[in-house]
Amino acid sequence: MRRVVGALMMTALLAMNGAAVAHEGEHEAGKAHTMTAVGEIVDTGCYLGHGAAGAKHAQCAQLCISKGMPMGLLTATGDLYLLTPPHDTMTAYKKAKDWAGKKVEISGPMSERNGMKSIEVASAKLAPTTP
Repeated sequence: MRRVVGALMMTALLAMNGAAVAHEGEHEAGKAHTMTAVGEIVDTGCYLGHGAAGAKHAQCAQLCISKGMPMGLLTATGDLYLLTPPHDTMTAYKKAKDWAGKKVEISGPMSERNGMKSIEVASAKLAPTTP
C-alpha cells in the first residue's frame, strides 16, 4: 500500500512540476520588447465597432477617450495596438490621449497575448507630416 501511495505522490509531484514549466512558458510568450510604432490614435470602441477613424472621427474619438474608452494605435498596415499607461508615470500616455485622430509616434514595451497586441506608452510625440 505504501508503494502505491508513494507512486501516486511521485506522479502528482511530476505533474505539478510540468504545470509550473508550462505556466513559465505562458509568461515567456507574453514577454515585452521595446518598439516604436507610428499611426493614428483611435478610440477602440468606435474603431472596433464600426471602423471609425480619421479626421472626420477625431472629435468623437477625443470625447470617447476622455470618458474612459481605451485608446489604440492604428498603423498604416492596419495593425491595432492597445495603448496602456506605465505603472510609474502617465505623462506620455496622457499626452497621447490629447492626440486622438492625429498621427503619432509611440515608443515603449510591446506585448502580445492571445492575439491582442499592446504598447505601454513610454514616449509619445506627434509624427512628422509628409507633404
